[in-house]
Amino acid sequence: MQQVHEQVQKVGDGFKSETVHDLRTALRRCRSMADGLMAFDSDPAWKKMRRVGKQLFQSLGALRDTHVLAEWIEKLAPSDDSTSGMLKEFLSRREQELRTISAVALREFEREKWNSWTQQLPSRAARIHLNSPLFAHLALERWQEAHSLHHRALRNRTNIAYHDLRIGIKHFRYTVENFLPRLHEFWATDLKEVQDALGDVHDLDVLWATALRVNAFPEPAIRERWRARLQQERQTCLAKYRDRMVGKNSLWPVWRAALPQADEIRALGLRRLETWASFLDPDLRHSRHVAHLSAQLFDGVSDPSRPLRRELYREILQAAAMMHDVGRSRMHKGYHKESSRLVRKLCPPLGWTGEELNLVSLVARYHRGALPNEAQKKFSTLPNSKRAIVQLLGGILRFACACDRQHNGQIRRVEVESSTNVMLIHADGYGTDSALGEHLASARFLLEIACHRPVFVVPSKSHAA
Repeated sequence: MQQVHEQVQKVGDGFKSETVHDLRTALRRCRSMADGLMAFDSDPAWKKMRRVGKQLFQSLGALRDTHVLAEWIEKLAPSDDSTSGMLKEFLSRREQELRTISAVALREFEREKWNSWTQQLPSRAARIHLNSPLFAHLALERWQEAHSLHHRALRNRTNIAYHDLRIGIKHFRYTVENFLPRLHEFWATDLKEVQDALGDVHDLDVLWATALRVNAFPEPAIRERWRARLQQERQTCLAKYRDRMVGKNSLWPVWRAALPQADEIRALGLRRLETWASFLDPDLRHSRHVAHLSAQLFDGVSDPSRPLRRELYREILQAAAMMHDVGRSRMHKGYHKESSRLVRKLCPPLGWTGEELNLVSLVARYHRGALPNEAQKKFSTLPNSKRAIVQLLGGILRFACACDRQHNGQIRRVEVESSTNVMLIHADGYGTDSALGEHLASARFLLEIACHRPVFVVPSKSHAA
């Protein structure tokens, strides 16, 4: 971010090709860093930073495009060609217009705000270490998006498909460049070559569209000669891309092999949700303790005969426990509803689905306040099987939160002893004369509804002895 400030000073009103490129590169890197970090940190400053740099970034990009198109004309135009002269004249006028627009954008660039973000945001970004598996998980998301666009482009072969593919690979490249420097050290050259090949295809498409728009072809024969030359160059660029990305020497599997494997994806998705919560939660220690108690309660309550579903719901409970207090960052009264809303707005991380995240939001919603009932729209629209899960997990989380009501870790662990008629919860740190007794008696009600039996809280066996 500091580099942007330095480059803004350097550009001034000159707008030389090199300085425009350097400033745009610095802005691009800051914007792509913000894109990546917003997946973990919902601080609005990241979004504001992107927005402040957007107008200047776009105007400088359009200005640099005129320089690139001029270079292509020099390379492709036949000698004594009237079309090239017309295109150069158009680009010259366009460059002057864009210089004026860029100068205005440069003057309006909010340098004071940018400087304040330069002081504020790096410390937030540093909370996730470079080369972290969390960033590798994010890079895998971008890899999958780009890989899907790759198959679509090979199938459709349209200008739009190749343009979207270029954007997808660009997002993947910048994620690796910004957050995974160890991998970027090995991949930098290949990533740049592949993106440049598709970038050249895009430039040639823009050049052809520009020539048609300004009626640069005085007669059909000249038009066809230009078209053939552009198509030939375009095919050369596409061949360069296919040589690196199609067939047995494709780079796709090479990149994929260095990113998280299938058995790691879901666990890393859960870690991403927990990391997102850590930026908002005012008492992360409490949430971790509640998650610890929730897991112990779930293991004692759930049915071990269905291990796959059991593990899924355990993960949903853990996510809800780690995120149940994020609403406190926005409000105090009714914060449980705000927590649910914030979770529901999240884009599911790779390995998780929107349906699962919706369950997480509902479980977090019911850790306090009103019990689930038919009058609540989001609960009433669930199928009966999902309602039962929300009641069970919500009851467990509600009781676990009650165990740490004072955020002091008084109840250190719990153990469930269950029979067909009654459920006993042995709480280490709980005494019958404890002030917690009345609160726990109220908090256990939802768990009793979900388990269809009374729940009694007693001191741990060692304490009782």
